[in-house]
Amino acid sequence: MIYFNHPHISASDRDYLAEAIIGGHTSGNGKFTQRVEEKIRSTTGTVRTLLTTSCTHALEMSALLCDLKPGDEVIVPSYTFVSTASAFALYGAVPVFVDSRSDTLNINPSLVEAAITPRTRALCVVHYGGVACEMDALMKIADRHGLVLVKDNAHGLFAKYKSQYLGTFGALATQSFHETKNLTCGEGGALLVNDEKLVERAEILREKGTDRGRFLRGQVDKYTWVDIGSSWVLSDLLAAILWGQLQRAGVINARRIAIWKRYHLCPTSNVNTVVCKSIAEHPIGMLRRLRFRVTLNTDNRLMSNTSMTREFTQCTDAFGWTLDDFQWITVNSVKSAFAQFEERLRLINEVVKPRYATLRSQGLSAS
Repeated sequence: MIYFNHPHISASDRDYLAEAIIGGHTSGNGKFTQRVEEKIRSTTGTVRTLLTTSCTHALEMSALLCDLKPGDEVIVPSYTFVSTASAFALYGAVPVFVDSRSDTLNINPSLVEAAITPRTRALCVVHYGGVACEMDALMKIADRHGLVLVKDNAHGLFAKYKSQYLGTFGALATQSFHETKNLTCGEGGALLVNDEKLVERAEILREKGTDRGRFLRGQVDKYTWVDIGSSWVLSDLLAAILWGQLQRAGVINARRIAIWKRYHLCPTSNVNTVVCKSIAEHPIGMLRRLRFRVTLNTDNRLMSNTSMTREFTQCTDAFGWTLDDFQWITVNSVKSAFAQFEERLRLINEVVKPRYATLRSQGLSAS
């Protein structure tokens, strides 16, 4: 089986997990939770970082912190994962979709103001694939209309826009540590709070509407129910894995960038990648695609251009390959000759590319 994603899990991740298990603190707010939150906070410069059970839950917390009322409108990009819109709709707000740019796949700032009405309360942007939105323009729009700016930064932890971390623009930002992300603990997320006035309520919302955070800091002798909320605290077991990932963040992202560059700079004319024109320093988050067509028979030998076509789609969210984990996505039942990296690479370099060159020189289609 060829998997869509292969997380970069190391021996150190397993060691930290074992340490958390042996330590006996398996619920939230343990030492690994505190380490991870402080690492992200100190690196990005955000006011407060709160680990959550998912990025979706961090977005739901953002919706509550925006103090939305039924019928209020929130502008979101038309090209995004469902959570960007559903988190606000869950609390009665109306998602207003604005089209995205074809080059960056991010929300188009030139179309945002036309979507603003007297009921608009917030603007939620997505740094799709870790590529930064045009934050200068979007910040000005939010300030001009008094909108809360929320960033769905699921793909872009430690990415920057004009040397500033993506999670530090506006009041709130969310992160994902799902299995498919650069840094992962399987399931998890974070809320980055940049407005001091929102910190206390964010802590309360995450702790089921209680002031348990103040109790843990010794500020009260017991905690009680003070607001609405839910159980959005990440287990310290998952935080332990995430701590291991953070120690290798530079290595993991460097490998992803190296692989993306390999495809992006490929001389083959049949390679298509998303060209990032925004001013962004990103760790190559998600969805860079490389496509080409190969004609094969049942023995995986090239046949004429009238034969069956197999389409290979390389989605380089699976960055980080080695000889053992080179990732091809949706190979569509190509047989065992492609099971090993060496055979894949040999076929591409020795058979596919020359075949393309021959067909192009003859003016024929490769499919």
